[in-house]
Amino acid sequence: MSSHGDSRRPGTTAVILAGGTGQRVGLSIPKQLIKIAGKPVILHTLEAFEAAAEVDDILVLMAEGYIDEVKAMIAKAGLQKVADVIPGGATRSDSTKAAIAHVEARPDADERHRLVFHDAVRPLISRRVIAETVAALDRYDAVDVAIPSSDTVIVTRTHGDDGEFITDVPERARLRRGQTPQAFTLATIRAAYQAADKDPQFEATDDCSVVLKYLPSVPIHVVAGDEWNMKVTQPVDLYIADKLFQLASTAVPSPDDASYRERLTGKTLVVFGGSYGIGADLADLAESYGADVFRFGRSTTGTHVEDPAEVEAALKTAHSATGRVDYVVNTAGILQIGRLNETSQEDIDQTFKVNYLAPVQIARAAYPYLAATQGQLLLYTSSSYTRGRRDYSLYSSTKAAMVNLTQALAEEWSDDGVQVNCVNPERTATPMRTKAFGSENPDTLLASETVARTSLDVLLSALNGAVIDVRKDDPTTGGFEQAIARVLDTGIE
Repeated sequence: MSSHGDSRRPGTTAVILAGGTGQRVGLSIPKQLIKIAGKPVILHTLEAFEAAAEVDDILVLMAEGYIDEVKAMIAKAGLQKVADVIPGGATRSDSTKAAIAHVEARPDADERHRLVFHDAVRPLISRRVIAETVAALDRYDAVDVAIPSSDTVIVTRTHGDDGEFITDVPERARLRRGQTPQAFTLATIRAAYQAADKDPQFEATDDCSVVLKYLPSVPIHVVAGDEWNMKVTQPVDLYIADKLFQLASTAVPSPDDASYRERLTGKTLVVFGGSYGIGADLADLAESYGADVFRFGRSTTGTHVEDPAEVEAALKTAHSATGRVDYVVNTAGILQIGRLNETSQEDIDQTFKVNYLAPVQIARAAYPYLAATQGQLLLYTSSSYTRGRRDYSLYSSTKAAMVNLTQALAEEWSDDGVQVNCVNPERTATPMRTKAFGSENPDTLLASETVARTSLDVLLSALNGAVIDVRKDDPTTGGFEQAIARVLDTGIE
């Protein structure tokens, strides 16, 4: 244990290890720069530590050749805690030693300074894990993060050309799967590597193993990690991580009432499809917090979203009244159920115009207004976008198109400061659904007010290119396996 006698709080530096090149994922750029949930992986990670009150500053160890790109990304995101971005080493250990040397050279660094090492490609790190890891350094000089092993682990040995054979099956109850962060006092991690450098056989894949081997008298405390803190190392991990960001309730935390009012007062929200359902509830909610809201719908203002001229006129009306348009939302849509070969040409044309062409036209018309205010376009999809289903061919395919449109526009317009996101509600009690399915058990449906609240949170978030799920049950309260199962959800919105 540590014997810290000075009551002053030591400084804490989060060291983000981003030296990998992405070869194992089969990418032409480092995997930490690939976008998931609308942002590069490393940016999600940096934002988690930026938001952690326990962290004073951040040091990034980045792959050579990408340092300027990461610095530009950090500047654009407005991250204040990133002190420097320096080259990573050829190995994990080389990167750690580079970080130690860099921090040691600071005039304010002392023996008690804390280094919290985290993989850049673990973007789902929770605030709890960060907080508990740093807090553990109040008592210990070395801290690891780990979770129980849900699989049986075997030890094998290779016998010539015959392959592998089991030599031992350790007791699973004592086995843990290591994660990051791994945290140390500066004096401890420096001493461990100084000893390791004298060993000609030295090799290690993580920092705790270096302390364990070369400073065996130093206890390494274990903080409970979580299954969500996955590492993106294989191609499938990119897909899973992207879906987990959609499922995570923390993706769009709700501000308090005072923050809603502060951030919405003086802002202009335009809602297409604002006559009833989710659109009307969102308009009411934003208006209650001081936003200037303009609602347009076929049944109230006679606005046909499939008509570009009427969309242009609606946006011009809002801009003329307030001098700005900050948020544009489209909840308009129609749900045609039936076999495609039995669907009339008129219904096909109408579905395509309202569910696909209208959002395209709204996006085009809204762009100059949103570029002027650094605003956001919010679209809506359905759980059926992940898999076309019988009797929903038109609806499902147009909803899948909304996801692709969101992701493409988010990239096209990001340099102009325009955000584009998409909300994916579970089955929701709306007039459109009632018309299609009749009376249903309300306990099985989301309230449209719930979807409206999440929609407002998305509008006030920094997300871009994200598809945010809204569900009755919070998947983060269950197990990881159950959450993955929800990725394959089969419900129709």
